[in-house]
Amino acid sequence: MTRLRWYDHIAINIYWFAQSMDSATMTPIVLPLLVMGFVPAELKNTFYGILRAAGLIVAIIVQPAAGLLSDRSTLRWGRRRPFIIIGTVLCIACMTLIGLANSYLMLLAVVLLLQVATNISHGALQGLIPDRVPEDQRGVASGVKSVFDLLPIIVVAFTVAKLADAGQIWACLLIVMASRLLGMLITVLGVKEEPLAEKPEEPVGPMMWRILGMLLGIVIGAVAAGVAGGAIGGLGGLVAWPLVGKEVAMLIGVGIGGLVAIVVAIVVGVWASVSISADARRYPSFTWWVVNRLLFLAGVGSLQSFALYFLQDVLRLENAAGATGKLMMFVGLFTVVTALPGGYLSDKFGRKRLLVLSGIVAGLGTGLLFVSTNMTLVTISGCIIGAAVGIFMATNWALGTDLVPPEEAGRYLGISNLASAGAGVVGAGLGGPLADYFNRYSQGLGYMVIFGIFAICLLLSSVVLVKVAEPHSGEATQRA
Repeated sequence: MTRLRWYDHIAINIYWFAQSMDSATMTPIVLPLLVMGFVPAELKNTFYGILRAAGLIVAIIVQPAAGLLSDRSTLRWGRRRPFIIIGTVLCIACMTLIGLANSYLMLLAVVLLLQVATNISHGALQGLIPDRVPEDQRGVASGVKSVFDLLPIIVVAFTVAKLADAGQIWACLLIVMASRLLGMLITVLGVKEEPLAEKPEEPVGPMMWRILGMLLGIVIGAVAAGVAGGAIGGLGGLVAWPLVGKEVAMLIGVGIGGLVAIVVAIVVGVWASVSISADARRYPSFTWWVVNRLLFLAGVGSLQSFALYFLQDVLRLENAAGATGKLMMFVGLFTVVTALPGGYLSDKFGRKRLLVLSGIVAGLGTGLLFVSTNMTLVTISGCIIGAAVGIFMATNWALGTDLVPPEEAGRYLGISNLASAGAGVVGAGLGGPLADYFNRYSQGLGYMVIFGIFAICLLLSSVVLVKVAEPHSGEATQRA
């Protein structure tokens, strides 16, 4: 494999900037604003949650499928670049249709198509570093990738967020489209790929069945969550009824039921998914590690999803989009600051200790939102959460690599990646309706309820680590 020069690292990783520009623009800013224009104000969280959850379900299927197909591509342009080109063209078409959307149903349909497009590119893009970078240069390549991943958070705060506040949605979309097109051109022209001579012999079918198994696990978790949440929530409401009256008892019951539903959906969904796709009984520590990952990511990811509506409805900010962009920037900066030493500290003090700390710190940072009456306090909360995310991201993946069987590391870590998308499905899909339900009783109460639930998820992410047997240095993977 040819040794890379500095501009090769840029060509291989520049498209990550485009991917991150898309997610940093659309998820927290543009899509919430567009949803508000098509649905009743009192139901915006519900409809946005549906849109977010449906899109992530599509991502769970398309991203690994695109990766598998690109692995087997024998096209003359190489394995990865044709998929990046196709994904980019489709993304630009979908962005145009999003700007033309005149109803919620049209927006939902186009967003699902956009998820197909972005994940065609994403699935193939993940193969460029393993394909084109020599092993002794992959640390440098990963560092460049991280810069391109995080830089859009700052760019969005000073460009897209301000344009969105001014109502310039088309300008926001054009910036994302331009970043996609430019990133694709640099990648296609700058990366030299050799066509694959022969397709791998391993069939695609069994791998796709594993992916569908993950999706089935999420469905099983959702059904179990609905049953458990309804039963326990109803029981809690009945117990509270004589003490606080019917109306408040119903609120208590729904709140308890929502918390139970989210936790059960994650735990049961993970166990079902791993049991279908792998073997939860042989590697229980790995399964509980995935539960830890989902509880944490469900809490943090959902906070990001509903940040704009919280700033708009609770703090009454007229420039909610701009404030959301700046908040995400501070979160991103603190994530970077703590992620850099996080890996070193986990080697020195142990992965579990750092992960326990990250869950507690993130939970406390989320709790600060309960008393946040101005943007300064919200920003402090965001910085605390960002610091916890940095520690978590640097440490959680390292623990996962310790726990999986080395001969099947790709398969097992792939399962965890798919499950991570499930965290967003659970958090957004259940969090949105809960927020709207409680907001109808008292404006702003819904955000306090779901933020409280997300804080508990973050704290529980630390608690479930007691089920993880952390391997000592040099030990084999822990087994049942």
